[in-house]
Amino acid sequence: MITLSVVVPFYNERESIPELVGELSGALSDPLLHGLLPEPFSHEIILVDDGSTDGSGEAAKAIAETVPEVKLISFRKNSGKTAALSAGFRAAEGLFICTLDADLQDDPRSIRPLLEKLLEGYDLVSGWKLHRNDPVTKTVPSRIFNAATRLFTGVRLHDINCGLKLYRREVPESIELHGDMHRYIPVLAAWKGYRIAELPVLHRRRRYGRTKYGSARFLKGLFDFFAVLFITRYFRRPMHFFGMAGLVSFLLGFSVSAYVTLDKVLNNRYISNRPILFLGILLLILGVQLFSTGLLGEMLSTTSGARESFLIRDTLNLTPEQQQKISE
Repeated sequence: MITLSVVVPFYNERESIPELVGELSGALSDPLLHGLLPEPFSHEIILVDDGSTDGSGEAAKAIAETVPEVKLISFRKNSGKTAALSAGFRAAEGLFICTLDADLQDDPRSIRPLLEKLLEGYDLVSGWKLHRNDPVTKTVPSRIFNAATRLFTGVRLHDINCGLKLYRREVPESIELHGDMHRYIPVLAAWKGYRIAELPVLHRRRRYGRTKYGSARFLKGLFDFFAVLFITRYFRRPMHFFGMAGLVSFLLGFSVSAYVTLDKVLNNRYISNRPILFLGILLLILGVQLFSTGLLGEMLSTTSGARESFLIRDTLNLTPEQQQKISE
């Protein structure tokens, strides 16, 4: 049985991959890391090529052909970090699963303190880039994102989107990922009742390539934020959300309609062609529709979401069982 699986999704990180694997191999051979667990320590490094076009896949393949602990999954096209992590999670065989980014900004030596923290009784330990070496165009939106996530979800993490995380294997096995929801894994895990902790980790400057962060990613994250907020609060009770919104809309529409009616009776004012009349009718209809949506949601609330879809080009050093898992 493998002790630790390290999942590394990458996209166009050709210069970083060889250095990262070398650093990981050194960190994972640390006797202090091995001494944390009573059973013999073994590991695997699962590299997931998210459709790279700069030769990153070829560089990773050359390493996997010479290092048995390194396993490679290659996508036919760029499918996003969520899909890459999903493939890595399905293939992982370790009792514990670690994820980190391939840009060398995460220090593999941080894995040992994360494991120490996890063994205190936690199910997921997330890294916290306390001293972050990124441009202001990344740090400011990240702070806003983290503050909003803490406020609306109640998950008290300072850096929820840190790529360096350590899980007990049952955590990713129980979470279905889609869209760009990889950044909300701690929120989804907390919703399922897992114990979560955070630990400051070393964050380094990017050495090669360029960041994949952009405005489109920010907008995707915003939409997924609302989706996760709904899932964690109202997935099992959609009537609480749609029913309340429908009730408010219906009462507002009823009040407006009552006002127009009384105005006609008491002041003999014309009802037709008054914009406020159409507003009242619209609110009444919207209220009924929202209420009906809540009822339908209650009936469908037990339906599970679809798994993230992706196409595998080839794999290397995966066991038949691993092949089957990522293909399911």
